[in-house]
This record gives sequence, structure tokens and C-alpha cells, in this order.
Amino acid sequence: MPGAQLFEIARRTFDTPEFRGIECIEVEAKSVINRVPGDFLPFDWTINPYRGCTHACSYCAAGDTPILMGDGRAKPLAKIQVGDRVYGTRIEGRYRRYVVTDVLAHWETVKRAYRVTLEDGTELIASGDHRFLTERGWKHVTGTEQGRTRRPYLTTNNALVGVGAFADPPVEDEDYRRGYLTGMIRGDGHLGTYAYRRSTGRPATRHRFRLALTDEDGLRRTTDYLTLEGIPVSSFVFHVGTERTEPLHAVRTSRGSDVHRIEEMIRWPVDPSISWSKGFLAGIYDAEGSRARDVIRISNTDPEIVSHVTDALDRLEFRYVVEDVQRPNGIKVVRLVGGLRERLAFLHTVDPAIIRKRSIEGLALKGNAPLGIVAVEDLTLEIPMFDVTTGTGDFIADGVVSHNCFARPTHTYLDMNAGRDFESKIVVKVNAPDVLRRELAAKRWKGEHIAMGTNTDPYQRVEGRYRLMRGILQALADHRNPFSILTKGTLITRDLDLLTRAAEHAPVSAAFSIGTLDEDVWRETEPGTPHPKARIEALRTLVGAGIPTSVLIAPILPGISDRPEQLRAVVEASLEAGASSVSPIMLHLRPGVREEFLPWLEEHHPDLVARYERMYRTPYGPKTERDAIRDRVRSVAAGREPGASPATAPRFRRSNGSARGAGAPEQLSLWSAGKDPVR
Repeated sequence: MPGAQLFEIARRTFDTPEFRGIECIEVEAKSVINRVPGDFLPFDWTINPYRGCTHACSYCAAGDTPILMGDGRAKPLAKIQVGDRVYGTRIEGRYRRYVVTDVLAHWETVKRAYRVTLEDGTELIASGDHRFLTERGWKHVTGTEQGRTRRPYLTTNNALVGVGAFADPPVEDEDYRRGYLTGMIRGDGHLGTYAYRRSTGRPATRHRFRLALTDEDGLRRTTDYLTLEGIPVSSFVFHVGTERTEPLHAVRTSRGSDVHRIEEMIRWPVDPSISWSKGFLAGIYDAEGSRARDVIRISNTDPEIVSHVTDALDRLEFRYVVEDVQRPNGIKVVRLVGGLRERLAFLHTVDPAIIRKRSIEGLALKGNAPLGIVAVEDLTLEIPMFDVTTGTGDFIADGVVSHNCFARPTHTYLDMNAGRDFESKIVVKVNAPDVLRRELAAKRWKGEHIAMGTNTDPYQRVEGRYRLMRGILQALADHRNPFSILTKGTLITRDLDLLTRAAEHAPVSAAFSIGTLDEDVWRETEPGTPHPKARIEALRTLVGAGIPTSVLIAPILPGISDRPEQLRAVVEASLEAGASSVSPIMLHLRPGVREEFLPWLEEHHPDLVARYERMYRTPYGPKTERDAIRDRVRSVAAGREPGASPATAPRFRRSNGSARGAGAPEQLSLWSAGKDPVR
């Protein structure tokens, strides 16, 4: 039975003058009737003659932009790979907090470059479409206040959210390595030479170096640095872990010449270099440091070590206080002053090895970093840029929160990248009508219902050029095969003659998605779609020709498009135009859609973020909210047509006459901010 979405090699590729910047990839499809996996949709088979999205978002930044990785270090955006762990953010309660997330996709494109300069000197190179999180929500680098390109954009009245530019990492030269060994071994090692008498009474000498830690990151770095100095060490388990204690791993050597060399390497330098100071602070932090929230502390009972810690901090211009905790052992605590900005600056500057001590997971994005916008400059050139898709929908680019794009990886099945290709290259199955005829004629095909518009809208703009739907409808009509079409495109009226011919011999129906008639809400949520009033008129045309046509009020956005008067406008206009049913569908926030929608909500309706966080603990929202919306629509429908049955969901029938999914219809990814929502 037809199923897998397979293609032969592309026949040809060319630009379309009528759609500037859009490239069509014409392919030979092996199959066009595709089986819908699972049992969660009310139909089994679908046809999608086009793949790709001309309204896709384009968030890109320069390849050398440092990205905050899950281990607390920074890595250039160009070198990020799928599967890497990076920091993103998530709204929890009252605060947006740092969380570690996966990189799901990574791609390269070419974009016009803009430079964003911040108060603290941070410079960000990004495309005009890129979005950063400001104190007033998400904003594009460039935009306009009116017209088709109207969107929120950065101005000098804005400030970005985050900590600002990352500090440069240290150079691992000889001074840095010796500084690290000094801090680690003096802080947590055992080193000495002991005289004793043998059982025979003769004097003897024992040499010992041992370092035992629960964190193997520090042991590995120590071992590597000693090896570079020509000092081999052996590793062993110092303490086996229990249910209450972590295991201790250790390294050691008892060779006298090696112990003496280690003693020489960790002598206090008379005039420490900057590199030695960075290494020493990294080593002593790995050995004796601790973190609590965004506070970094280094504790020790040795006044000499404490003095060298404060000297190194002075040399690197970090602010701190020394606290006497009044314990019998005389321990002193050196605490860095400042919040997360200073903490990250310390970690990046000195680069400790132990990942656990570098974590900022769960910390809130708050502080007083000077991140006001100083300037946004057009660099008047196009350069290679990169972007990623992450599980949270954002990432930390040079200390500020940066938005990313979803759904790009779906384009890689034709060896196209998920960046510019996705938004500018539309895959066109040019032989879809011919392949469909072959599949409909096959003995194994049982004439089951086929639903169209379930993935990409069959009446998107390029259909005006290729007219594939006419051939598809002719084939379905000739084989008397039942079908339905879900669309937001008014172009469907062009094929009214074929729809009516097909309806003479098989069940044929259509459905329009009309989320609102509110002009402001429509422009805000789906500016790239046909005007909802034009869809109402297309509905009227189809109904007048005898095609049963329903309306999905989808998606209904709580607090945005769910007011009684807003719902009433859609219901009354739809029923007046002859809709066979009107079905309300409240917004679904499944993984992927959720991460795309919530940043949009924070940008446009920040006052609703907390409400949505409470509501959408599950993808479909609370049943009480769904029931309330359904009841409003039913009451309006009943009042509009006295005695009529309540509005019901369109029923996509299977070939045996049964209907699957008799409750509320599936949303089919109908929501999208700023692009065609039928995807």
C-alpha cells in the first residue's frame, strides 16, 4: 500500500520570478498517498503535493558568536553540532531560568549582517530577522512600525536580558598549567617525604604524592598536566562509594624524583604572571571551591593559601570579601562579590575543570548588567551565518538570550540544509497527479477517504503556478474516491468545477480554518494568510455550489481570541455563509509548538504568560477551559439557528463509514506566529 514519502532525484531547480527569493525544487515522487501513522487523527490517508514553508522564520547569527554550553564553557556557534548540550531558558513561576537543553538541528545560511552594540561593549552580529529577548519581550534586530514588515524591533530604548559578553578563556600555557597544579595539589593533595627506620633498624626515606577526588574532571586535568611535565601517575579507587557517600578516585606516585619535581612546580612564584594566577584560581576552586546559587566561595585554613587567592583575584580585578566563619580550625572564606554576571566572568576567565561546579542550572535571569542598546548598524554586506534548533527554543549567545527556529530539520530528507533552504526552497512533487492515478488504480487500494491539507496547505502560493491540485482532483473524481480538504487558501474556489464533479459520485467536503475575524488579532497572529473575511466569502462560494464546508475556529487563543463577542463574530459569519458545522478548537501546545508559541506570547502578551504556564501543564489545556469555549460556541450557534443541532466537529469518514475521532477534531498544527499556520 502506498505510504513512505520517497523521491527520485530532483528534475530541475529554478527561481520563481513571481515569488522573489523563492526557489522551487521539482522532484519525481514515488508515492503521493501517505499513511497517517498512529491512531490519533480522524483519517488514515493524506496527500501533500508541496513541502517547505515560504513564511519560515530566519534567525541567524555570525559563526564566531560564543554560545554557552551545558558544561559552562563557550563554543563558537559555527562549531555547534547536533546532540550538543547548551543552555537555554524556561519560564518557571515568576522567573525565566537557565536550563540545559539539546541541540536538535544546526545549519548555515547567508544573510545581510547587522551589528548590535550594547552598553557594556558587547557586539552581536546577526541577521535582521534574528530575535533577542529584551526587557519588553522578544524583538527582531530590525523592523518597521507600519506596513507588511511591521514587527517589534530593537531600539536604543531597549535593553537585552542576560549577563553580557563572555570573558575570554585562558591560554593553557606552562604558567597556567603550573598554576593549576599549585592550586589543586596545595588545596587537596597529599605531598611529602618521610624518614623512618626499617625493621632492621636502618634509616629509610619514603616519598608520596596522592590526590583523591570525587570529581574525575579535576583528576583527569591534573593527570594530563603532570604527564606533560614528564611525571607519570597511577590511578586507583581510594574509597568505594556507598548509598550515602560518593566513591573517591585517586592518582599517586611514590617515585622520589617525581615527588621532588612536583614540590618544585608548586612553589609559590615570586612574581606570579596573569596566566599563573588564572590557573591557580582554577585549581584551588576545583580543590576547595563551592557554589551556592550564583555565589562562588573558596575556603581554606592555611593563611598563606588564602593570601595567594586574594592576590590572584586582585590581579584579575575580581571583587571579593574575606569572611571569618569563627570556627576552631581558623578557616577563612573568600567570597566573590556580585551576581551571575561576575560568576560567569570568573568561570570563563580561569576555566576550572570540574563541570559540577560550573553549573548555572535553575538560576533566574535577573541582575543589573548594563545591556542597553547603544546602536544597531547595517554592515551593508552578506556573510555566512548559523543557527540552531534547541529543545527550549532559545540559547545564550555571548551572554544574552537568543531565539531560534523550529521545524527546520524536516527539509534535510532531500539533502538540503535546514536553514535558508527550508524557507526559500519549496519541494514540488510535479508528477503527483500521474502517480496518484497509478496508486488509485492499484488493486490494493480500497478507495478509502483521503484528507488533504494535513501537513502543508495544498493551496499555498506556489499552487497558483503549478496547478497540481487540479490534476489531483481530476484523478480523485475519475476514480470516485472520497476526499476532504482543509485549507486557509481562497485559491480553492478556482477548482470549484472539479470539486462539484467529484461530489456527484463520492463524499467530498472542505473545511476552512478561521481563528478570528478580529482584524488586530489576525494581523498579529497570522499576517501571511488570506484575510478571514475572504475565507468567509470562499466558504459561501463552496456551499453555494453544493460542497459541504465546515469551519474550524482554530486555534482559539485564551485571553486573545476567546472573548464572547469574538467567537460570536466567527460563528455568525460562518453559519450565515452556510457552514455545515462550526467547531471550536482551543490552542494545543505540544512539544515544538509550545517552545515556539510561548516566546511569541511573551513578546506580544507578556501579561498572559503566567496564565498559559498554569493552563498548559498538558498539551491540550484544562478541560474546564475547553468546555467553556465549546459551550459559548454552542449557545451562539443555537441562537443563530433556533432548533438547529449544536455545532459539531467535521467528521472525516473512513471507507467503512465509521468516523474516527468523534470528539473535537485534531488541531493539525494550525497555529503559527507570523507565518502560514497550515503547516
